[in-house]
Amino acid sequence: MRIQIASQDRVGITQEILSIFAQQGWDLLAMEVSKGFTYVHLKDNRVRLEQISAQLLSVDGVKSIAQVELLPGERKSQQLHVLLAKIPEPIIDIDSKGQILMANVAAGQALAVEVSKLIGKPINEYINLPISDYFKEQVTPQEVRFAQQQYFADITVVKAEDELSGAVLVLRSLTSVGRHLSHLQKGHFNQFAGIIANSANMQDVISQANRFAQLDLPVLIAGETGTGKELFAKAIHDNGPRANKPFLAVNCAALPEHLLESELFGYASGAFTGARNSGKPGLFELADGGTVFLDEIAEIPSYLQAKLLRFLQDFQLRRLGSVTEKKVDVRIISATHQDLLQRIEKQDFRDDLYYRLNVLSLSIPPLRERRQDIPLLVEYFLKDARKQVNQPDISLSDLALHKVCQYDWPGNVRQLQNSLFKVAALATSPTISEREVILHPEVKPQHKVDEQVIDWQQAQQQFERNLLNKLYPLYPSTRKLAERLKVSHNKIAMKLREYQIKR
Repeated sequence: MRIQIASQDRVGITQEILSIFAQQGWDLLAMEVSKGFTYVHLKDNRVRLEQISAQLLSVDGVKSIAQVELLPGERKSQQLHVLLAKIPEPIIDIDSKGQILMANVAAGQALAVEVSKLIGKPINEYINLPISDYFKEQVTPQEVRFAQQQYFADITVVKAEDELSGAVLVLRSLTSVGRHLSHLQKGHFNQFAGIIANSANMQDVISQANRFAQLDLPVLIAGETGTGKELFAKAIHDNGPRANKPFLAVNCAALPEHLLESELFGYASGAFTGARNSGKPGLFELADGGTVFLDEIAEIPSYLQAKLLRFLQDFQLRRLGSVTEKKVDVRIISATHQDLLQRIEKQDFRDDLYYRLNVLSLSIPPLRERRQDIPLLVEYFLKDARKQVNQPDISLSDLALHKVCQYDWPGNVRQLQNSLFKVAALATSPTISEREVILHPEVKPQHKVDEQVIDWQQAQQQFERNLLNKLYPLYPSTRKLAERLKVSHNKIAMKLREYQIKR
């Protein structure tokens, strides 16, 4: 029986109540005290509430006695257990010696044991991590192995009156971390209907991509910069069987070679200077079950091409500095604005990797080849720009729109979007005139320093010949010229003969 005793808040009243229980021989299992209330849990249910009330109401200040289902502490504990049972990640509470005090249902399910059997067990039976790592002042997420699976452990140190009393571990699987990272990268769900296009050639591309979404095969997307290659890659993922799994993207041209390798494949503890002690999973691990988008695949270095090819053969990966392999299930979508066949001819890209990636191919036309879509894109981007600059009535005049539609847009949709935002930000009237739409001429590719250079040796020879032709008239002897260039007399004589340079 659980009883709530309402009373005045005065010194000694709790002691008087307890003395009555002692006199009557009523066995107490638990008691809680709060301001104005005393809660007791009686072991003997044969004692009647009327009998208890008759005794306790004789105490000065006791107002009422009522039976309750649970003590406040029991209710809070029950609510906490219900809450923890709803959380899908394993949660474990340990004391300062590493003994398990509490675990939620997910932890028991992961280990295939009853939660009650975990209580009192040392945590190092289940997680191979030094006890000291749980109680650091600055605790970073640790990658641990629990129940034969890899997890990230978020550790929170628990203190009572500035004294260490334990820690709480929240274990998140690599898949869930990858899914959260995917949401941070790309946000909301993307459908092909969200791609703004009305031209026949773009409708063909969308229809083809929609069919590719149902085929769990690698896709290679070709298109100029700014045509929306990543947008199509995300739409293919979101409309396929892997839609509920992570979609993770990396730009192969944006990272140095060594960072790109660790970004894709991860690294083990101590793999290199500056590596995290717990190691780090790569995108292929985090995206397990989902899709990895390799943008600008043509920029991947040669040695990493070989490693990527090896991975695509059986989807077994090995982290940097690790000796163990792990199998993952990912779909690869890659993209490039370069001609990979030309790169293959120049031996800058492996042909066997090309055929692995180019199982399904998609080519996105540049904006100049689908001018019919420009008015739709202008309307969409101006609507977004109006919100950002807080000018709700901005629009292009007919002549301004005609000027925009006739421009070739070398930067494609991305350039159009940025140009319209700039025009909207600088607009002085609701209707933007043709004069206000300033379109820069197309940027022509810069010529290389010397288009005739074949290789390093030939470039070096050309430099030496020019240098000697310039200096030999000023230092008209081999010895003087050797002193000027701080090399041996014999070397100067040999180079002059080699290049047939005479005084």
